[in-house]
Amino acid sequence: MKVADMHCDTISEIYEKKSAGVECGILKNNLDIDLEKMEQGDYLVQNFAIFAHMENLKGVMSLPEYAFRLADVFFTEMRKYPERIGIVKSYDDMENNWKNGRMSAMLTMEEGAICEGKPEYLRIFYELGVRMFTFTWNFPNELAYPNRRKATKTHDNSFVADTLVPETESGLTELGFSFLEEMERLGMIVDVSHLGDRGILDVISHAKKPFVASHSNARAVCGHVRNLTDEMIRGIAEKGGVMGMNFFPDFLRDGKNEGASLKTGLDAVVAHIRHMVRVGGIDCVGLGSDFDGIPVYCELTDASKMPLLEEKLRAERFTEEEIEKIFYKNVLRVYKEIL
Repeated sequence: MKVADMHCDTISEIYEKKSAGVECGILKNNLDIDLEKMEQGDYLVQNFAIFAHMENLKGVMSLPEYAFRLADVFFTEMRKYPERIGIVKSYDDMENNWKNGRMSAMLTMEEGAICEGKPEYLRIFYELGVRMFTFTWNFPNELAYPNRRKATKTHDNSFVADTLVPETESGLTELGFSFLEEMERLGMIVDVSHLGDRGILDVISHAKKPFVASHSNARAVCGHVRNLTDEMIRGIAEKGGVMGMNFFPDFLRDGKNEGASLKTGLDAVVAHIRHMVRVGGIDCVGLGSDFDGIPVYCELTDASKMPLLEEKLRAERFTEEEIEKIFYKNVLRVYKEIL
């Protein structure tokens, strides 16, 4: 089964390893994603994120500089293997790669603060090839607010820990709304993963085109605030958008659903997919593994293992057409419309 995966952090991992003097490239590595694993998993297209950690980069380098360094790694690595993978900026580029037996690599951005609130930076990154953009990561910025970090004492009062709670008051800023409009004008896919609750509802209310939550699951199945409420799932589906299944353990299950039906990672993934389909319909579910941004989880340890999910869905009585939509057709429909 062909695979279209809307999110991974592989480029950041390759950059950090190279910066530390460790040999690492896209062809073959010890990460979750490389070209050999992608070929084993039968990939059509993989989104590769430019991700910047705002707090870790303070006083080290500017966010735009870091983003350009990651983009350089992306272009340098992908262009080493033109017979196996091609960089895409349009849906036509993807079709051309498929016809020529190549996989596709699309550049995305995870952390809107990289643009420093400047629409001209957004346009420059579009020209560079960025075709999907999240407003935030886990920190507020000029564009929007993620879900809120709340300091709480542990049971023995020994230290204060951060917990996440829904951000229901602050969503997109005025600048964030203008970025939304500019992304839609450019033909860049709007991504609401990592946005707070209010921000996601703002996008649902104001977006004129389909958009995605590239790596977010269902909050009714697992209560983590990074997951989507049923209201959000319905809103994204009604706009023609897609949500990508994330394989991070904390987003798959929590203490309230440790029953026999969720013994393994695949069971939990299927539980989220079933719920999303029940709420939003079969056309709203896709894949957004978050590989190389998360600890590997049970059976789905890397890109080569994606056929295990196909087998599981088939065993769970999903039809061939439904599995195709989940694995790649829903995502490609959005790409074709926006790109």
